[in-house]
Amino acid sequence: MTDAITFTNADLTELTEWRRELHRHPEISGEEEKTAAAVVDFLADTKPDEVVTGLGGHGVAAIYGSGRPGPTILLRSELDALPIQEVGDTPHKSLVQGKSHMCGHEGHTTILAAVARQLARRRPATGRVVLMFQPAEETGKGAAGVTADPRYDAIRPDYALSLHNLPGVPFGHARLKEGVVNCASRGIRILLDGRTAHASMPETGIAPTRAVARLLPALEDLSHGRFGDDDFALVTVCHARVGEAVFGIAPGHAEIRATLRTRLDERMDDLVSAAEELASRVAAGDGLRCAIDYDEIFVASMNDADAVACLASALEAENVPFSDEGLPMRASEDFGLFGRGSKSAMFFLGAGMDLPALHNPDYDFPDDLIPVGARVFVRVVRQMLG
Repeated sequence: MTDAITFTNADLTELTEWRRELHRHPEISGEEEKTAAAVVDFLADTKPDEVVTGLGGHGVAAIYGSGRPGPTILLRSELDALPIQEVGDTPHKSLVQGKSHMCGHEGHTTILAAVARQLARRRPATGRVVLMFQPAEETGKGAAGVTADPRYDAIRPDYALSLHNLPGVPFGHARLKEGVVNCASRGIRILLDGRTAHASMPETGIAPTRAVARLLPALEDLSHGRFGDDDFALVTVCHARVGEAVFGIAPGHAEIRATLRTRLDERMDDLVSAAEELASRVAAGDGLRCAIDYDEIFVASMNDADAVACLASALEAENVPFSDEGLPMRASEDFGLFGRGSKSAMFFLGAGMDLPALHNPDYDFPDDLIPVGARVFVRVVRQMLG
C-alpha cells in the first residue's frame, strides 16, 4: 500500500511511556481534571486548530480541520478509570490507592493521541476531525454531559466512531457488526420506609423485612427471554440493606439496588414500568412508603450501517481480520448517545487471548495495540476525507 500509515520508533516509545504514565495516575468518573490537562499538553505539538475543554465535565475536544467543506468525523476515547485496587506488579502500577485503569481507557486515549500525530503530519483534505476525549463513561454520565453541552452543537459530527479493547479476542483481530452492539441498562434504587421499633416490640413499628424478602426474587423474576431475542430483559439484584447493624432496633428502612438490562431501549421502558409497579405494590401491601430513583443510565448502542461500512473498509485496508463473533454484548456503553443525530459505530479490538478480563484487578492494556487502533482510525479519515 503506497499510502501506508507508519509510526516512528520515537513515536511508539513516547506513546507507550505516556500510556503508562496515565496508567500510574488514574482518575475515576467525574474526577478527570489532571488527565484532561495531560491530554491537552500532549496534543500541543500536533497543533490542533481548536481545543475545547470542560465539555460535559472534564471532556476535551481537539479539532483538526482542512479549511474545506466536508463531513465531520468524531473519534472518541474515554478518560476515566475505575474504583478498583490494582493487584498487578507492573512497573507502571497505579500510584493511587483504590483506583486503576482496569478497562484500558488510558490505552484508548493514547490511540487518539497517536491519531493526532498523524493528523499533524497530514491534515484531512476536506472536512474536519474531532478527537473527543470523553469523561465519565463508566457511570453513563459522560456522553450525556458532552452531548448536552451547548458547545457540542458546533462540533456535532456526521460520523462518530469509537473502539474498545477486548481481551479474550485474538490480538489485533476485531469484532464489528451492524445494529445493536451493547445493551441498554440502568441502576434502579428502591427505598422502603416504615417505622422503627424496639426489638422487643416489633409490632409497634412497620418493618420492611418481609417486603425485601419478597422483592429480591420477584425483581429477578422480571427477567425474560434469551439474550438473542429483541424482548430480552435481565434484572440483577446488586445490593440490599435492611435497617442498621444493631440488635436493639427493629428496622424501619430498607434499600435495594438492582441493574435493569435490555437489548432495546423500547424494552427498557417496559421493564422500568414492571419494576416500579412491583415495588409499589409490595410496599403498599406492608404499609411502607416507596421511593424509586435511577443512576448509571445507558441507552442501547446501535451501530449505523454506513458507519459500519466505513470501519469495515478501514479494517480491510489495514489487514485487520474482523467478524461479528460475540456481538452484541450484554455489557453497556454510553457511546450510544453519540448516535443520536450522527451516524455512529463502535468496533472492538482484540487485546489477546490469555489476558485478565476487563475490570479484573490485574488487567493492563497491551501497548502493542496502540498503533493497530490508530492505523484503523487514520485509515477511516483518509478514506472519507482524503
